Amino acid sequence: MLYGIVTAITALLLAALLSALLRTAALRLGLVDRRRMRPVPLLGGVAVVASTCLVAAAGGWTGAAPLSDPVGGLLVAGAAVALLGLAADLWRLRTRLLLVGAAVAAAFVVPYDETGLPAGICAVVWIACVAAAFRGLDHADGLAGTVGVVTAFGVGACAAAEVMDDLAALLSVLAAALTGFLMHNWPPARIAFGACGSLFTGFVLASAAVLTRSGYDSLSSAAVLFALTATAAADALVVLLSRWPALFRWPARRPAPRRGPDHLAHRLRRLGITPPGATVLLGVGTFSAVLVGVLVHTGWLPWTGGLWVAGVALVAVLALLRVRGYGPRRPGETRHTRIRTGVHGAPVTRSRTGVHRTGLRETPPVRGRTGAREVPPTRGEAAVRAPRSARGQSTQGTGRHPQVTPRPPRQSTSAQVSESLRVRDG
Repeated sequence: MLYGIVTAITALLLAALLSALLRTAALRLGLVDRRRMRPVPLLGGVAVVASTCLVAAAGGWTGAAPLSDPVGGLLVAGAAVALLGLAADLWRLRTRLLLVGAAVAAAFVVPYDETGLPAGICAVVWIACVAAAFRGLDHADGLAGTVGVVTAFGVGACAAAEVMDDLAALLSVLAAALTGFLMHNWPPARIAFGACGSLFTGFVLASAAVLTRSGYDSLSSAAVLFALTATAAADALVVLLSRWPALFRWPARRPAPRRGPDHLAHRLRRLGITPPGATVLLGVGTFSAVLVGVLVHTGWLPWTGGLWVAGVALVAVLALLRVRGYGPRRPGETRHTRIRTGVHGAPVTRSRTGVHRTGLRETPPVRGRTGAREVPPTRGEAAVRAPRSARGQSTQGTGRHPQVTPRPPRQSTSAQVSESLRVRDG
C-alpha cells in the first residue's frame, strides 16, 4: 500500500516536471500542433510514457514490485507503440500504418492459450482500434487525459479483483502520470498529448483490460470491454457516421482518418458548452460507463449492464449527429475570433474579451436587433470609407453627421499654362 502511494506520487511529479521541460524544448524546436485553433507544443505524451516506464521499471529493478512476463511484455509493446506515435508526431504518418503497428504489437500481448485463436484475433483488432480511438480523443484539451485517468482506475480495479497486483500497480502509475500531465494540458492547454501519448495510453488500457478478462466467456467479456472504453468508441462512431455520405444530407466529404471538427467535444461546444465543461461532461459519462463495467466484472451486475451502456451511448451518438460538425458557427459558440459584418459592411471580429475590432477602431458590443451598435465614423474613417469620387473633399461641422462641401474644380494643365503666359505678357 505504501509502495503504491510512493510510486503514484513519484509518477505524478515526474510527469508534471517533464511536461514543463519538454514544452520549452518543443517550442525551441518548433514541434507544435498547428491543427488546433492555436499552435500548441507537442511532446506531452513523451512525458507520460517516460514517467510510466521509468517508475514501473524502477519498481521491477528494485524488487519492490516485480513485473510478471505478461505485464512486462505489455509495457515493452506499449513503449514500441509510443515510439511509432512519436514518429507520427514528427513526420505525420498515415493512420493505417499506426493501426498496423498497434495490431502487430498487440499480437505479442494477447494470451492465446486462455482466449483461443478466434477470440485472440478479435482482441488484437480491438486493441488496435481502441488505440486509434484514443488518438481521436486528443481533439480537445484535457479530454484524452481525463478519459485515460478514469479508465485506468476502472481497469486497475478489475485487475485488483483478479489479484493481478503488478498490473494494478502499472495502471495506477499510468493514472498518476496522466494526472501530472493534465496540470499542463487542462484547457487552455500549454502542451498537447500527441499521437505518442494517446496511442500509448489507449494501447496499455485496452491490453490490460484483455488480460484481466482472459479466461471468461466471450459475451460478458465483450460487455465489460465495451463499457470500459465506451467514450472512445462513441467518439469514433460519431466521426465514422458523420463522414458517411449516404446517411446524412451534410456529408463531410473527408476521409475518416483525417482530423476535423466533428468529434464529440466539437459538437458539444457548438451547443454552447465551454471547453472545460465539455471535458468534464465527457469525463462524467466515462466514469458512469466504467463503473458499470467494473460492477459487471466483479459480478455485482449481470452482463446485460453492458447493453444499457451501449444503448445510452447510441442515443447520445444519434443526438449529437444532429449537430452539424461543419459550417458557420453560432453567435454563442466559443472561438478565438468570428468574422461578422459591421457598420457600412466593414468586417468586424468578435474576440473572447468581447471587443468588436473593425480594423480602424474598437467599440464595446451592445446587444440590439443587429447584434452590434452603429457608431458614426470619425473624420479619418469617413475619408477612408468615402467613395473614390468624393475623396479629396474637405469636411465641415462637428455634428453626428459631418457636412461635406465640394471644392472648386481644378483647372487642367493646359489652362494653367495659358493663364501664366497671359499674366506675364500682360
